[in-house]
Amino acid sequence: MVFWRRKKNQKQHEEEQRDDKLLHPEGEPDLELPTEYDAEMDEHTRHEMEETEEEIIEELDEAPVPAHSIEEDAKEAEELSDHTNEGGWLSRLTRGLTKSSNKITKGITDLVTKKKLDQDTLDQLEEVLIEADLGPKTAAKIIDDFAKDRFEKEIDEKEIKTALAGLMSDILAPVAVPLNIEKREDGPFVVLVCGVNGAGKTTTIGKYAYQLRAQGFSVMMAAGDTFRAAAVEQLEEWSKRAGAKFLSKDVGADAAAVAYESYQQAKEQGVDVLLLDTAGRLQNKKNLMEELEKIIRVLKKQNEDIPHATLLVLDATTGQNAFSQLETFKEMVNVTGLIVTKLDGSAKGGVLVGLADQFGMPVHAIGIGEGIEDMQPFRAQDYARSLVGIEF
Repeated sequence: MVFWRRKKNQKQHEEEQRDDKLLHPEGEPDLELPTEYDAEMDEHTRHEMEETEEEIIEELDEAPVPAHSIEEDAKEAEELSDHTNEGGWLSRLTRGLTKSSNKITKGITDLVTKKKLDQDTLDQLEEVLIEADLGPKTAAKIIDDFAKDRFEKEIDEKEIKTALAGLMSDILAPVAVPLNIEKREDGPFVVLVCGVNGAGKTTTIGKYAYQLRAQGFSVMMAAGDTFRAAAVEQLEEWSKRAGAKFLSKDVGADAAAVAYESYQQAKEQGVDVLLLDTAGRLQNKKNLMEELEKIIRVLKKQNEDIPHATLLVLDATTGQNAFSQLETFKEMVNVTGLIVTKLDGSAKGGVLVGLADQFGMPVHAIGIGEGIEDMQPFRAQDYARSLVGIEF
């Protein structure tokens, strides 16, 4: 058992190195923060804080509201998603987690060759859970709990699945916390969104904006990832679909300036929710940390309570690398919750169980497809049952 774990840890180490190379390519240009403009921005901020709101707004370009109705955008969303008309959320969740559930189900089926649960079966079942990316600690914890009152007793495949789903649900339930958005009298509810490039950050913001608009909130989306023109363009396109206001600056501009101006505009225009995108180049960790710290510092000059939520978007396909990403971003900002994406393209859905067990960080939503309706609030029991292949 000990030897097997050592081999498994080595394998995970190699996978993490591979994932890290994919996430942080060496050839990508460095993130260079403005220097002279930074100083001007801080001075500018101090002056404008002393001016009246009317004087501030006169200097800002107001982003027009796209001429889209919620009904028109809902129809467009249906056309964009292949999944919209293929059953409800539970059906899409089950399909989305097929790769992960197949791995676990096959492992369980291959194990159930005996009527009694012995130590060898427990060891192999633990390996199945680790290969599903729950992580060694979480897998061992689940197996220990699973073995209680069952060791050397007769057991079948259905009972194993049901028991594992229950144990996973117990771990997931405390972190299945919706993000409650509330209209405020002192300005917009500010959501700062972080994550590495490629995690699905921009798409997540777009889907979230659309859903908030459908709930009756007015929304502004701000393009704080100023170093990627494609990210700005993509976010602007999502703002049109969602019927949300949009603010951006030139490529390479100070992200803190975007944060400042977007908050001022949103407050003046009575916008309910401000969704602020950020850069995500971890290979430039020091500069990225300085940029995020500056964004938060500038925001808090306007209102010490903002951002009201800081979300980290994690790509499920990175598996155990998600652990190190969460650790890294926790060092940079006060992460308040997670959104896990791309579960439909991964056999590593178990990573969410490991994250919940090791960090206890609220999981607000999960994504299992490209369609607008394919991001939904996280529900522990539904997820656990789908993960082990229990049909609804």
